[in-house]
Amino acid sequence: VKKEVGDVSILINNAGIVTGKRFMDSPDSVVEKSMEVNIMAHFWTYKAFLPAMMASNHGHLVSIASAAGLIGVNRLADYCASKFAAVGFAESVDFEMKVMGKTGIKTTIVCPYLINTGMFDGCKSKWTRLLPILEPEYVAEKIMTAVRRDQEILILPRIVYFFIFLKHILPVKLTVLFSEYFGNFHVMDTFKGQGKKD
Repeated sequence: VKKEVGDVSILINNAGIVTGKRFMDSPDSVVEKSMEVNIMAHFWTYKAFLPAMMASNHGHLVSIASAAGLIGVNRLADYCASKFAAVGFAESVDFEMKVMGKTGIKTTIVCPYLINTGMFDGCKSKWTRLLPILEPEYVAEKIMTAVRRDQEILILPRIVYFFIFLKHILPVKLTVLFSEYFGNFHVMDTFKGQGKKD
């Protein structure tokens, strides 16, 4: 990309894979692949493109993480771990840029609920009015607006902000009850995923 296009001013890390299996049923190679795609790729793209942004003190880093990077989900242990890492990594690099005085480099961390891209085919939301499966066009529009506004974190749908707030103030036992009530324990029960393309 650097050879063909040159320096970029907006980097969007959007690659992701999901296994949808219980942790103990996930082969090591699949867990490693999840980490390689969902977080390690962020490290390497930042290493490739951030130096030019720093030199010009201009750019925008967009990390497409997940609501599963903020709240654990049954049957998504490797995915959640990688997305928690993506959130923490993007936030930490954002702080590094601020400390270094690189105020022209912005960060937007995106944490959507399930998106209807095929990646989470078969998953069902218990409360579709509160936690709908999001359409890609809607999410893309919200991301573009967040980038234009230099919004540092975007969580979709907005009700997830409330869940994050509750997670941090309620006792763990109560958080577990809320998590079960809102369907977090069983959202992956009917997971099929995209499957491999020929």
